[in-house]
Amino acid sequence: MKTLLLLLTPLFLFAKVHYAKVEPYETITLKAAVSAQVTHAFLEKEGSTVTATIIKLDDKLDQIKIISSNNSLKLIQSMIKTNQNILSALQQSLTKQESYYQRISTIVSASKTQKDNAFYAYTNAKTQYFSTKEKIDSLKQQRLDLKYEIARLKDSISKKSIKLKNKFLYKLLVSKGDFVNMGTSLAQVQDLSKGKLVLFLESTEIEDLKSKSIYIDDKISKFKVSKVWQVADEKFISSYRTEILINNPKANFSKLLKVEFK
Repeated sequence: MKTLLLLLTPLFLFAKVHYAKVEPYETITLKAAVSAQVTHAFLEKEGSTVTATIIKLDDKLDQIKIISSNNSLKLIQSMIKTNQNILSALQQSLTKQESYYQRISTIVSASKTQKDNAFYAYTNAKTQYFSTKEKIDSLKQQRLDLKYEIARLKDSISKKSIKLKNKFLYKLLVSKGDFVNMGTSLAQVQDLSKGKLVLFLESTEIEDLKSKSIYIDDKISKFKVSKVWQVADEKFISSYRTEILINNPKANFSKLLKVEFK
């Protein structure tokens, strides 16, 4: 009789029963990327799968600034175009003045005054040309700065409208009128497209675990172990966290399931 019990003991260990609750595949806490006041918090969307905006932060100043920056950008672009036309005309004048100066400077009969006037006219044309070219470069730099400012404002505006796409809104953590700083928690969101079972197994149970079949409520399943932690859990000492991925969990979330590995 004792011999029979000893033979059965490994079998009982192998078929150790566990219970685990079906949890969302992923739970995320959304945090503010910018500092602003909450203007809208759609509390009615809590507890449902959402593809919509759930929180809006104040972006009035950003909207005003982006309109102003876009108008300034148009003005800068117009000024660049005007100065490029001026530069083209100055280029022609500079070419003529240079040609005249080089020609008159070789004429022996030309007076010193004529030569000096030609030199000053040539120098003045060159100065105007490079001054206008420098102005165009400065305007182009201003254009780059404005484009950066517009991109920054667009990024800020996008971060002030918190949107979800097919995610379960578990809880909103702010209300209308609240002022939030960067890093403030805004909402808890869950991915219900998949589910998972979290178990804590002993070292003897995780040997060849992925090759074993998983029985759920006494019925064999197609589920497989997705993760096994290689380090023992700090809370459940000498146990190893193990996750089983469940596709299409549907209405099984929070349901307690019986799990066995055979």
